[in-house]
This record gives sequence, structure tokens and C-alpha cells, in this order.
Amino acid sequence: MKRVLVMSTRGIGNRGRHLMLDLRTIMPHSKKEQKLDTKDRLDTANEVAELHSCEGCLLFEARKRKDLYLWAARTPRGPTVRFEVQNVHTMGELSLVGNALRGSRPILVFDQSFNENAAIHVQLIKALLSQIFSVPCGHKKSQPFVDRVLAFMHTPDGRLWVRHYQIQLEALRQQSKRMPAVRALSQLVSGEQAFDTNTTHLSAEDMQALAETLVEIGPRFVLLPIRIFAGSFGGRTLWENPDYISPNMLRRAARIRGTVAVRAKRHTKRARREAQLEKALANLPVDELADVFESGEIEPS
Repeated sequence: MKRVLVMSTRGIGNRGRHLMLDLRTIMPHSKKEQKLDTKDRLDTANEVAELHSCEGCLLFEARKRKDLYLWAARTPRGPTVRFEVQNVHTMGELSLVGNALRGSRPILVFDQSFNENAAIHVQLIKALLSQIFSVPCGHKKSQPFVDRVLAFMHTPDGRLWVRHYQIQLEALRQQSKRMPAVRALSQLVSGEQAFDTNTTHLSAEDMQALAETLVEIGPRFVLLPIRIFAGSFGGRTLWENPDYISPNMLRRAARIRGTVAVRAKRHTKRARREAQLEKALANLPVDELADVFESGEIEPS
């Protein structure tokens, strides 16, 4: 995509806003826009993207000033993937030592779970993320250098870990002597090979070897896929995460667990007091005059 619109809805928190600014920084082909005024009609982002001649859109949606969602869409026809954004750590917060050239083109690295044998929705997510985060060759705001990696790792629980690294060329050359896949990356970074495509797959062993040559820049965050739509910000549902539980349900369950715990504690405390009272009554001395008036008869003097 030549241009990608990056914007948010109103009510976004500081952490989400800083993450959005970080993505704009590492995406030289991004376009910025003011916050979307409405939360009910997110499809109005298609009109904003059309005004900026953008083919893709990253829309951060804030809910209750606590929950952050990310809509990744190919405008105006779709598809669209809705994620829940978790474990956000921005570049300013991390203060890492990694430092790449501003405007350089990244290499997108996907682990082996994104290969051809993956599920259809995983392949669709990979294709959409590749189109959005790939910097077009010869873009006017990009630099003709490759010195960073944007890594996407798919975990067994369905989450996507996103990490951003700087490439250390000398260390990469040392690792490329024993890893063919890493050797191809070394040729891309050093300019020995044409950079026609910026997407590659690495095995777990190659990922470990590549990690030894990288210095993290940030930001880092986790994406949990919720639903895939056929259209742009709506339309027919192509896939839905059956294991997804919304933050509202998690908070409600936590409140219920807290209420049950408080009630159990009160019941235990009441039962303990009753047991202590019964024990105290059982240990009282016998009253010899307790049965004096039980017969109801008064003996004459």
C-alpha cells in the first residue's frame, strides 16, 4: 500500500495514543488525521481514507477509557481484522538502546506458524499485516536502507506478538555463516541482494539466531484477533474467535469472584463466632438454683 491512514477515536488513553504515534514514526508511508468523532459509525473512516488517497487504515478504538482495539482494514473494499490490543509498551516507556534510521524500510519477519499450512484466517491476517506495514519501494518519505526488523510471532493461544528491532550488521554477518535464511537477510541489509519483497518466514532455530543479532527498539504490543469482516469496517463475518472473552466479561467475572469471596468470608466469620459462643456457653458452671421454679409449687415454711 502506498499510503496507510493511522488514526483513533475519541477517548483514547495516553498509552494508546503514544502507541499510535510510535506506529506513525516507524511507518513513513502513514498519513495522520484528527480523531474520529463518532464511535457508532466507524465506516466513516473509509471517507477519510479516500480523502487522503489511502489504501489501508489502522484505526485505534477506545472503549471506556480502559480497553483498546485496533481495526486493520484495506479500504474501501476490505477485508478488515479487529484486534484487541494488550500489553502495550511504547518506545518512550521502554527507553531501549536500539536505534534505526528514521524512514528506513523494515524487513517483516513471520514465524513458521504463518506458512502455507496455517489456517485460512491466519494467512489472511498475515497478508493484511504485510500490506499495511510494508513500506513501498521508492516512497518519497522512505530511505533506501534496510536496518530494522518488524517481527510477528503467533502464539499457541492465538495471540500475535509484535516486536520492532534494529539489525546489527556485523553480528548478522557472523550468524549468516551457519544459517541460510539469516544469510538472505544479511544480503538484503548489506545491499548485496535486491529488496523486491520485505516478507520472510523463519523457523524457530533461525528466529533464535536472528534474535542474537538484533537490538530491540520498540514499541512492543500483543494483538488478539477477534473477528474478520469481508468489507471495510463491517460487512459479512468471515471468521470469529470462538475463545475470545471481552474485557467487560472478565471484569464482571472478577467482580463476581470478589463478591463470592466476601460472602464466603462473612459466612466463615459468622460461623466462627457462633462456634465460639456455643463453646463459651458449654463451659459455664452449673447453676444449682436453675431448677427451683420449674415445678411451680411453693413448699410451706
